Amino acid sequence: MFVIVVYDTLAERNPGILRTCRQYLHWVQRSVFQGELSTAQHRKLLAAIKEHIDPTYDSVLIYRTQGPHNIQTEVIGQTLGNTDPIL
Repeated sequence: MFVIVVYDTLAERNPGILRTCRQYLHWVQRSVFQGELSTAQHRKLLAAIKEHIDPTYDSVLIYRTQGPHNIQTEVIGQTLGNTDPIL
């Protein structure tokens, strides 16, 4: 499955969530990651994210789709990370 993760966490928790996302996905833009994951990898990522956040304050959005070709991406301004979904 193709996954996009967007997070908004307390600044002191950002490094932990950043390291976790980098283990599984490709950095796209500040707090945005994307990439292909197996079902097992997806489960592990979710578990790892839950260990790093405070669910009463932090927010993590995870979008899932069957493949990157179903998503249209338009960038306005600077491209900060790797926006190529096929890596």
